Amino acid sequence: MEYPQESFAATTFTTGSFWARRREVVRKQTLRHQLKMLKDTGRYDAFKLKWHPSYSDPPTVYPVPNHQFWDSDVAKWIEGACYLLMDSFDSEIDAAVKEMVQMIQGAQQADGYLNIHYTVVEPGKRFTNLRDMHELYNAGHLIEAALAHHLYYKNDELLSPILKYVDLFVATFGDQDGQLLGYPGHPEIELALLRLYKVTGNPEHLKLAKFFIEERGNHQGGKGKRHYYDVEAEARGENEHELPTCYPAARSYWYQQAHKPIAEQETIEGHSVRAMYLLTAVADLVRIHQPTSETGAKFLPALHRLWSNMIEQKSYVTGGIGAIKKWEGFGIDYFLPHGTDEGGCYAETCAAIGVMMLAERLLRLELNSQYADIMELCMYNAVLTGMSLDGKAFTYVNHLASSNEDLSERYEWFECACCPPNVTRTLGFLGGYFWTHTTSHKRAVVNVHMYTSATLNLKVSDSTVTVTQKTEWPWNGDVEFETCTDGPPVELELRLRIPSWATSWEIAPRPDNLKIANGYLHLSAEWLREHSKFRLSCPMKPRFVRPNPLTMQPVAYVTRGPIVYCVEDVDHPWEQQHFKRTILDLNASLKEELRSEPDSYIAIVAENGSKGELDTSAWDGQIVAEPKDEVSNGSKNLTFIPYYLRANRGGRGQMRVGLRVL
Repeated sequence: MEYPQESFAATTFTTGSFWARRREVVRKQTLRHQLKMLKDTGRYDAFKLKWHPSYSDPPTVYPVPNHQFWDSDVAKWIEGACYLLMDSFDSEIDAAVKEMVQMIQGAQQADGYLNIHYTVVEPGKRFTNLRDMHELYNAGHLIEAALAHHLYYKNDELLSPILKYVDLFVATFGDQDGQLLGYPGHPEIELALLRLYKVTGNPEHLKLAKFFIEERGNHQGGKGKRHYYDVEAEARGENEHELPTCYPAARSYWYQQAHKPIAEQETIEGHSVRAMYLLTAVADLVRIHQPTSETGAKFLPALHRLWSNMIEQKSYVTGGIGAIKKWEGFGIDYFLPHGTDEGGCYAETCAAIGVMMLAERLLRLELNSQYADIMELCMYNAVLTGMSLDGKAFTYVNHLASSNEDLSERYEWFECACCPPNVTRTLGFLGGYFWTHTTSHKRAVVNVHMYTSATLNLKVSDSTVTVTQKTEWPWNGDVEFETCTDGPPVELELRLRIPSWATSWEIAPRPDNLKIANGYLHLSAEWLREHSKFRLSCPMKPRFVRPNPLTMQPVAYVTRGPIVYCVEDVDHPWEQQHFKRTILDLNASLKEELRSEPDSYIAIVAENGSKGELDTSAWDGQIVAEPKDEVSNGSKNLTFIPYYLRANRGGRGQMRVGLRVL
């Protein structure tokens, strides 16, 4: 059972290719920039357990201290650094990793406990507020950092103290006498424990992860037959009217996906990042026990149900999720406003990363192109937009439309800085998302989920199998494949995803019998022996697409292949109202323009694409009106650029993805 954090090592991106360039920026620029931010903000030295002035700051999001996530910020940076060090050694990054590991070792308490806040700020209160605080979330990221550190450095200098910390969890949490029946308010440790179990083989790690997953949402827990969050709130002496900032009402446990047991949840609710991390862990648990097991029968229907609800009714065109700012998560079905002044649109970068994580796990359970389609959509749009081209500025929230309150812009860091290092670590092990494989004696099956210029190297028995892609994806849909085997013959099969956006496709040479199952073209070992070189072509054409009409969004989007486009004031200097009144002509001709600044990309020009602007004068002083003409001013060209390129070229921060149509 593999994870992308391990399998990525078999992939080498071709120098100069789309993703090779972006990973090079992260390795040379982003790691150093984020290291500086860790040092400047106090995070770097926090494991020295000295008091920092910010510890006295009132919480921005009550009751969570602003520094609560510092442990995880450091952990994610270490994790990303270890992945990227595997590409190329960097003495400065290596030294920082080693120093931080030493500080983490020194911060561990005698019983294994390892948390900055509850050691320095509130000693004696550990595990008293699992609902709101992030002890177990932070621990999950420390586990993942330790696994990455172990993978690269081949030692246990970080893994050993983390295993001691996990031993404390094993003793503390569970359904035995004297144990706490609690589980984390922010899932993460569940998926981390399951990854840890693969490395250690310790059944206690699997048992604890399963307990956290299955106990969540239990309203009949313990001898008192009560919800655990009620029990711990009462023990804290919490007033029932003393609500966390993110709660709209008391006991809004759907925020933590704890309103019902997971298997009983009908719709996806609450904080979007938490939901993705939780469901990723559920998918991993099913993988470990096998889909046909009792565990699979219990959780697979919920995974399918919640995925479908999210994709069909609660996702943006970019793959982003989460419409509501207050709880950073999902709204009601089909409620997908585009900007703050329209009622929402949060689409946190970490949430999009979580969608990629969940899609990848579901692909391992069931080879179905719908999961890979969404994974690719998120990667090129909702995730990639989270980092600037120079790797030194980031987005936390990813609106589809700017407003005077929230311009389209980037920041070098955040008070809650979960997103920047999450992008770093994701790009670090990105190769693990492009393909999955299974191997046995003299046989290999490679599932190609996404396309880029890269080579996969697999060890199969006494042979090495390589699969190479050459392409200019995402700008050109032609992919040249070559397979070869060094050593005794291997029966190699390929399964190539046919993107849902491809209105046509072809493979040359063409097999006599095309076998397509769940959106994947199957190429047999016999055919590949005769055709070690072949080409897959998926022509990319700009097109207008529309959201589900039940969203009540009278807009259209421009897309090309996997790329979603937007308009910015940089190309339309006359725009003053964030394109809210621009009327898009769906009959406009879409012309492609290859550009090289600030990056190589294809822009789309809609010739006379703007019919004019929406005229609302008929409603002045009125509730309703019967206008004769809703459009004013003349037609103009509209220039669309990839959404991920927004806020990279200057301008006034005015941007929109979906334009109004009549």
